[in-house]
Amino acid sequence: MGSNGQPRRVFTAEYKAGVVELCRSGGRSIGQVSRDLGLGETALRRWVAQAEVESGRREGLTTDERAELAQLRRENRILREERDILKRATAFFAKETR
Repeated sequence: MGSNGQPRRVFTAEYKAGVVELCRSGGRSIGQVSRDLGLGETALRRWVAQAEVESGRREGLTTDERAELAQLRRENRILREERDILKRATAFFAKETR
């Protein structure tokens, strides 16, 4: 659910690319495009900014880099949990063998 209680809308990458192209090529501002299409201006500004990152025109993480970072963070969390379990097991068995 979105913050206004309505289900969150999901847009395809192709749709976003088309809207970003409208912002770039037309004589309309991002605000005007967002009103014309019934999109949130903040979301549309994020789409434009991300497109600039993807094309190398702006600093930041590409979509692939963001996905990789999220995957690495998940793996890191799992490895930390496994390490902590092994530490506790080692301490437990060390006490038992005395």
